[in-house]
Amino acid sequence: MSELVPFRSSEYERRVERTRERMLEAGLDALLVTDPSNMNYLTGYESWSFYVHQGVLLTLDHDPVWIGREMDAKSAEVTTWMDDDHVLSYTDDYVQSPHDKHPMDYVATVVEEFGYDDRTLGVEMDAYYYTAKSHARLTDQLSEADVEDATLLVNWIRLKKTDAEIEYMEQAAQLAETGMQAAVDTIGEGVRESDTAAAIYDGLIGGTEAFGGDYPAIVPLMPSGEYTGTPHLSWSDREFESGDPVIVELAGCKHRYHCPMARTLTVGEPDPEMAETAEIVMGGLQDALDAVEPGVTAEEVEAVWSKSIAKHGIEKDSRLGYSTGIGYPPDWGEHTASLRPGDETVLEENMTFHMIPGIWFDDFGVEISETFRVTKHGAETLADFDRDLFVV
Repeated sequence: MSELVPFRSSEYERRVERTRERMLEAGLDALLVTDPSNMNYLTGYESWSFYVHQGVLLTLDHDPVWIGREMDAKSAEVTTWMDDDHVLSYTDDYVQSPHDKHPMDYVATVVEEFGYDDRTLGVEMDAYYYTAKSHARLTDQLSEADVEDATLLVNWIRLKKTDAEIEYMEQAAQLAETGMQAAVDTIGEGVRESDTAAAIYDGLIGGTEAFGGDYPAIVPLMPSGEYTGTPHLSWSDREFESGDPVIVELAGCKHRYHCPMARTLTVGEPDPEMAETAEIVMGGLQDALDAVEPGVTAEEVEAVWSKSIAKHGIEKDSRLGYSTGIGYPPDWGEHTASLRPGDETVLEENMTFHMIPGIWFDDFGVEISETFRVTKHGAETLADFDRDLFVV
C-alpha cells in the first residue's frame, strides 16, 4: 500500500467483515456505498471527486471494489488498501452527459457482472451525493434486483472508534486548538471577519511542527454582532466593532477525522446578560460531561443539561450533540446517535461526540462546545482549550 493509506489493511478488513455481518442481518446480498465518509471508512479512498458519481460495491463473497470516474482511478489506487484490479472506472463521456448516459448505468453493469442483478442490493438513499436520478437509473437498469434502503448501515458501524482512529482525532484536536487560538489572537475592533477566517485556516491546515491538517468538512462558522443568534453564518468582510459578541465554531481534521470546537468571544467587555448566559452554558456543559459514562443513554446525558439550564429559566429545543468522526463536505457529523430526548443509544467506550450546548436569542448567542470520547472513567475531552468567555 502507498503511504497515503492511513491504516493497516487488517483494519480495513475488520471493517469490511463487520459490514458484511450487518448486511446479513439486514438481508442484503450486496451494498453500494456512495457516502464519501463510508467509502473512506471501508477502503481509505480520499480525493475531491465526490461531485461526480462514485461508489464502493461490497458483496458477501467478493472483496470491495471502487467504482468511479476514470481520471480518479489513480487516486483510488494510491489511497485505498485494495489491489489495483479492484478499481473500476467509467469513461468521461458518462460525466454530466447531455446524452442518455449516466454513471449508474456503468455501476449496474458491474453489479450484473458480479452476478447480483437479481439479488437484494442495499443503497444509501439519504446520502448527500446519491441523487434521485442515480436511484432511478440504477433501479431501471437492475429491474430484477430488490433494491433496499441501507442509508446508515455503515454509519452505525463507525460509531465506536479504534485506538488508531482516536489517535487521529487527538491530532485533529491539536489542530482545532491551533485554529481557535488564531481566532482569539486575531479578532479585534477594526479587523475584518475575512482576515480572521484566513488566520483560522492557517492554523487548521498549517498545523503543528509535527503534522499539518486537512480541510474540514465545514468551513469555520463565525457569526458576530447582532447575528450571533444565527448559528450557521460563516464570515463576510465586515469589520468587528467594539461590543460585538463573536461565535467561532471550527474543527481540526486529520485523515478526515474531525474534532469540532466552539468558543464565544466579545470585542470589549460583554454586557451582563451575555456574561451570565456564558456561565450558564459552561455550567451545563460540565454537568452533562460529568454524566457521561458507559451504559447511560444519549437522552439521559441531554436530560442532565436540560435540568441544569432549567434552573435559570432557559430551555433549548435543539439537540445537545451528535456523534462525530470521519467527515466530508457538507458535514462532520456521523448522522447516527444524537444527545437529545428520545435517543436511547447506549454509550460505549470509544464512542466520540461533539457536545455543543449553544443558546441563541434574537440578539445574541453563546456557544461553548467540546468533542469527547467515552472512556470507562467517563468523558475525556479531546481538546485542551479554555472555555471562558474570551474578552479581546
